[in-house]
Amino acid sequence: MVVCATTATGFGTGFAPMLKESLANAIVSKKPNVKWDDIAGLEAAKKVLHSGDIMSKWFGESEKLVRQLFVMVRQKKPAIIFIDKIDALCSSREGPGGANEHTARMKTELLIQMQGLDSENDGLVVLAVTNLPWALDPAARRRFQKRIYVPLPDRKAREDLFRIHSGGGILADDELSALARETDGFSASDIHNFVEEALRVPLDKIHAATHFKKVGCRGSELYAPCDPREGGSAMTWEGIPKDKLKEPRVTAEEFFQILRDGKVKSTVGSDELGEYKKWTETYGMEGK
Repeated sequence: MVVCATTATGFGTGFAPMLKESLANAIVSKKPNVKWDDIAGLEAAKKVLHSGDIMSKWFGESEKLVRQLFVMVRQKKPAIIFIDKIDALCSSREGPGGANEHTARMKTELLIQMQGLDSENDGLVVLAVTNLPWALDPAARRRFQKRIYVPLPDRKAREDLFRIHSGGGILADDELSALARETDGFSASDIHNFVEEALRVPLDKIHAATHFKKVGCRGSELYAPCDPREGGSAMTWEGIPKDKLKEPRVTAEEFFQILRDGKVKSTVGSDELGEYKKWTETYGMEGK
């Protein structure tokens, strides 16, 4: 993935209220409770950066939405305009998107709005991400002063990601280290899916169980799934009284079993990484 950023610093008002209402729903006015330290790894990318709803359902209105977006955000400075999948909006004008007049007008409007941002829009930052940086229109690429390649998490970052997503307390330090060592090439999303798979194991055990036994003190017993050989009563989870189900604990064994079974694998190919590195060497900067 590549993050593109440009420091920004107008256009008059008077646009249809419908456009303003559409954009207002995409503006986050409260500061989110997310800190830089909550992001695992990527120290270089964070250091550099420590500097949308714009596709209208009404044909021909998207360029007006782009213009209105900048008007509204300038009124709320300091602010950040975040554009996900910028390649969908600013693909090369020589490619398939260039033949679409509607898309071309919207793209042109965005380039106009970003032109000369450093002169009159202090306190505004345009931040965009893409998984296809090579598809960006050259004019759009030049508008972004910083083009940062966000690589796959390294071993230490993978440890942190397993700790963060598992909620802590489930995996010991040596287990985190072992999982990180065996998941080289995994993206942050892959690790998230890995942990989600492990956390679903208790639910799968409950759904598959044919016998449940009582555990706990008399009068406050709960029903826990068990092997038929352990005794218990033949029943399914649907027959357990409300608030009387005891869920099995998630243990490190669930994580390592998923690893052995190969249920979750890396979704990023080595050929893709080569394309990113080649593009970064030509146009961008490392962010690991």
